[in-house]
Amino acid sequence: MNRALFLLCATLWAGCALAGVGDPQTKTDHPWYPGELSCSTFERLFKTQNDLYTRVTGRKTDNDEDKALAAWYWRNLNYTHCIMAGEDIDGGGWQGNGDKLVRDFWSGLFSCGFGLCFDTHHQFSGEIWHLFGPNRCRTTCVSGHTSFEVYLKGGAYGSGAWALLDHDISTVVFKPDGSRLVGLMDILADQSLVQKGNRGRGWLPGGLYPDDPKAYCQVKNVGYQTGYAAVPPIVNLRAGETLRRYPFPGLEDGKTFAYWGINFNTKGVPGPERPRTWVNQPEKMFGAKREAPCIAGMARYGNAVYTYKPDFSGAGYKEAVVSEDDKQVTLEWYSPYVIAAMPPAESATEKWGVFKENCAGGLVIRGQLECLVEISTDQGANWKPAPAAVNGAMDLTDLAKGHRQYWLRFSAKARTLAKSGLSIVTVCQCAQSVVPHVKDGVNHVAYEASNQGFVSAGPNKDQTKPHIIAGEMNSPAVTLQLEAPRHARVTGVYASAHAACSAPPKPADYNIDYSIDTGATWQPLLHNYQVKQIPPEPKDWWSQAFMMGETNLNPVASPVQIRYSNTGNRTFMRVEAQLVYDVTNSSPLQVTYAWKESGAVKTASHVYPANTKQDSGWSFSAGTAPETFYVEYAAQ
Repeated sequence: MNRALFLLCATLWAGCALAGVGDPQTKTDHPWYPGELSCSTFERLFKTQNDLYTRVTGRKTDNDEDKALAAWYWRNLNYTHCIMAGEDIDGGGWQGNGDKLVRDFWSGLFSCGFGLCFDTHHQFSGEIWHLFGPNRCRTTCVSGHTSFEVYLKGGAYGSGAWALLDHDISTVVFKPDGSRLVGLMDILADQSLVQKGNRGRGWLPGGLYPDDPKAYCQVKNVGYQTGYAAVPPIVNLRAGETLRRYPFPGLEDGKTFAYWGINFNTKGVPGPERPRTWVNQPEKMFGAKREAPCIAGMARYGNAVYTYKPDFSGAGYKEAVVSEDDKQVTLEWYSPYVIAAMPPAESATEKWGVFKENCAGGLVIRGQLECLVEISTDQGANWKPAPAAVNGAMDLTDLAKGHRQYWLRFSAKARTLAKSGLSIVTVCQCAQSVVPHVKDGVNHVAYEASNQGFVSAGPNKDQTKPHIIAGEMNSPAVTLQLEAPRHARVTGVYASAHAACSAPPKPADYNIDYSIDTGATWQPLLHNYQVKQIPPEPKDWWSQAFMMGETNLNPVASPVQIRYSNTGNRTFMRVEAQLVYDVTNSSPLQVTYAWKESGAVKTASHVYPANTKQDSGWSFSAGTAPETFYVEYAAQ
């Protein structure tokens, strides 16, 4: 949003009593899949990983090796090998040849929960950066596969040594005496290590397919820091908005399939799936004597459905407003989940039907609207008109699919829209394992709400470009300016960059700085970062790398500027940034858990009063062998 527009909008909601709930999250005491509150920040994720690892293996995570294995183990149970549809990073269209890879850790984990070997290992780089610090991991191209290594220190690793940590093919390899993990260059020199490695730790090399480790017969190149972690997942619900998440495909009727990935149509269920994986059978992995059993549709995908009915009769709708005057109202939407699509009927069984025109069900607007409706997925830089309504519904799926943000502009006054009965339904894909699951018997629910929302410049280049105030992408220096909506105060800054570091990496200090006084002074988010090679390594390298920085702030007013620079004249191919901002949690939130028990749907609900930040007092009984159906948050 430009400065003039921001100041104009600020006058519209100054003094308005906005409502809603910022960043509500829950978790159950399910032993494997308790939900997003267990894994939505790195602090929560590492605690969950360590607790699970210790519970299952009996080993403490008081050293690098066990911390790494805990992260690897959890990833095996929560992320599966399949083909995501990706993001239109370069703006070349879904069927173009531009960059589509999702390299952000949080997007891959929450929007998908699946990806190919290079997707998942690039994303995992963002986690390892936060677990051990920069330059402690690398992706490695082997024969027909992209693998992953982590640099461990202490104990048997001394000052440092590379260790294979390949969750995509569920493989770690120990020295024959079991003293430590070995790296790919060790395996390349002695292929028998995979066979004679000590399996006494309970981990089976080739845990999905026994022949998978044969890929380690060749090590082609390495890439240092090939992914990143952007802002952690935040859901900001406005009053009158609900978020319902289903951990299995089908939505309410069990027959509505919206997704964002390949369509294998396994057992007549459209969309991504994986037959060999430890996901959804986590209890079988540790101590396994043979590879994961092959079960068609063992892991699939979930859905996150937002339903928003803005109240135009009062001031409630203003909590979603980014622009308003006597001719139009513009509403925003940001999510950690990617907008899904149902392919047209003639492409329903095609592998990539979601890329075809005339998809449906991802973004649908209903109401008695006589005004022009437009959508922008690049924060107002470009607008496209919504298609004509059919039976009172406008389906904007083709214009919104594959994105995690949009603006909607209605060419009418709020007073006119008050009579429309407007309803906005956004159907997203989400990972199965981040949805809180219900277990047998009594379920104890923990609730937290951090009072936060977020705004994102990226990941796509067209979503970053409107925020550039100096320099440009594809150059050695660029500066962005972001503003929190509705005159909100900023509490956090996240920034990342994709740099052409050359092969091998050329010397350069990379810096990311931020300013809260329009450039008068600057503070570091990332200071003098270097892409460091650590031998042993092959004689070829990926010529690019990612870097990131973040900070919490005492609440400050917008705007915030983020500056990317380096001393080696290296090109920033892409930059991305997010602001986290204060939201007043002034609405009660009703949480509903639904499950199927002996074929019948049962529910349990609880209302958390306005301004509740933490609560662990609610519990309910789910009977015997319940199947989680959905979890719904409704801001009242």
